[in-house]
Amino acid sequence: MNEITKQLLTMVSDYDDSKGYADAYSIRENGSCVERRSTEHIQIDSKEDNPGLVIRVQPGTKGERVSIPACVTHGDIDDVVYNDFYIGEGADVLIVAGCGVHVQTGEPARHNGIHRFFLAKGSHVLYEEKHVGVGTGLGIRSIDPVTEIYLEEGASLEMDSLQLGGVDTTVRKTSAVVGKDAHLIIRERILTEKEQEAQTDFVVEMNGENSSVNLVSRSVARDNSHQAYRSKIVGNAPCAGHSECDAIIEGNGRVDAAPELTANHGDAALIHEAAIGKIAGEQIAKLRTLGLTEEEAEARIVAGFLK
Repeated sequence: MNEITKQLLTMVSDYDDSKGYADAYSIRENGSCVERRSTEHIQIDSKEDNPGLVIRVQPGTKGERVSIPACVTHGDIDDVVYNDFYIGEGADVLIVAGCGVHVQTGEPARHNGIHRFFLAKGSHVLYEEKHVGVGTGLGIRSIDPVTEIYLEEGASLEMDSLQLGGVDTTVRKTSAVVGKDAHLIIRERILTEKEQEAQTDFVVEMNGENSSVNLVSRSVARDNSHQAYRSKIVGNAPCAGHSECDAIIEGNGRVDAAPELTANHGDAALIHEAAIGKIAGEQIAKLRTLGLTEEEAEARIVAGFLK
């Protein structure tokens, strides 16, 4: 594992170079696994049909975590990985799947992580992913995550996705099928700058009675960057669905938001909200009375918005 990988790991997870990870983990560097460890309750194996992993969490497992960060440390890499998670009945675990891309030349670098989650009855997962691009090279840094979620009866998944700089292009696709009494929460925070492009696509089908989904996106588009947000919630049973997209524009940034709702059952309660605009002048003025410059005031507002 090279030094750039270690630096990226500290940025996308709580990696400690002197201690490593405390629980189950697998570290991917430039398309290959460099370190891996299973535990008594969490088994990590290589896939047989594609590059990637099969992670199995035993039923009833509580309070454990599994980390599967992926790092690309130089240009001319197009890394694609397929990871499947099988969460046993009644388990409750934390999964961390950060990704960092470093470019020091003019060659592009890309990571495409395709993750599938299969949650058994009554299980719960907190899923955290942080994406970052670094390095002084002019090569395009791309991160294109694909997430598929399947929730059985009473299962729940909370997904917290964070991208706060350095990624030139990203296409983020998330789909979910939600069963009876199952619940899905997704929180997304994205910052784009310069000429960066970010696209988000959510598609959620609620097939079970008393299922629910809450999609929340917070984004800031600076300079000449562009973001596109698409969400589709389909209610096929008595259920509750909510989609919310709030965006701040700075400079010549552009944001498109297109939430879509489809109710195929009379008791499907679906709501969407979208708000796009610049920082209110009175907010800046208030902070300037406290001694901040206009630039400092804007930075403080953006930081609070994306927190």
